[in-house]
Amino acid sequence: MEKKLPVAVIVLTKDEQIHIERCISNAMCVSNEVYVVDSESTDNTRSIAEGMGAKAVVHPWPGNQSEQFNWALDNLPLKSEWVLRLDADEYLTDELIEELYEKVPQLPADVSGIILPLRRIFLGRQIKRGTGRIELLRLFRRGKGRSETRLMDEHIQLSEGITVKMTGEFADDNLNNLSWWTQKHVGYAIREAVDLLDMEYDLTGAARGDESRHISEQAQAKRMKKHKYARLPLFWRSTAYFLYRYILRGGFLEGKEGFLWHFLQGWWYRTLVDAKVLELKRKSGGDRKKIIEILNNEYGIRL
Repeated sequence: MEKKLPVAVIVLTKDEQIHIERCISNAMCVSNEVYVVDSESTDNTRSIAEGMGAKAVVHPWPGNQSEQFNWALDNLPLKSEWVLRLDADEYLTDELIEELYEKVPQLPADVSGIILPLRRIFLGRQIKRGTGRIELLRLFRRGKGRSETRLMDEHIQLSEGITVKMTGEFADDNLNNLSWWTQKHVGYAIREAVDLLDMEYDLTGAARGDESRHISEQAQAKRMKKHKYARLPLFWRSTAYFLYRYILRGGFLEGKEGFLWHFLQGWWYRTLVDAKVLELKRKSGGDRKKIIEILNNEYGIRL
């Protein structure tokens, strides 16, 4: 595998020194063109990345992953035919790397995107049950894909072409402790709340468009489910979702790690999101303009 694939890897970072060496080492198994777009890290993220041969570029955080990734697409001197988006705490499995070397050079010109299945690892354990198989469009031909402009649940959109699926997985394996994890999700909660309120009050105008037309079938199906979820009663829905994952989908078979994953991510986080939704509705009186004003003044979220 001395000759690498024609793939440029883009990694968005902010204080990721715990993950960046693993991520870049893994990315370089398939690419000679690895970029780290760093949001002004205060740790050694950039120096580690550059020491490993990656190109580190500093760009201030614009407020969401979508804008940062699209900035990278527009401003990095990308040369490769394909672009791979990886988070710093993610890596390609050996099976996926082998499959990419075998299949990518043979893909016909009408294939613009490659969908990769996700392997979820939490507290060192692979979580196989509860949420079903997750597949994400992460690899696409340069110039044929961009990220949706969303606060949460953003996906890669293709401007043209078809997609194919790999069977090998990429892994999401965060090495930070639970205190970091819960604090991170406190930050996610307000953005998730905005996403749900957007479906009810059309805060951004996305509800009038058809932005999901060029995302993957699974992403479209997930969004349809999210619209249904948004219409369910507050707090009841988070509890029902946890029970569905943990009992009906077999999450209870995943041991202590599985319980914590489904409880924290499936119930605690979703309940926190509902608490934010309730808070915003009460403060605004359900007025769309007031919700937007509160988000801007109190959370720095500009819609």
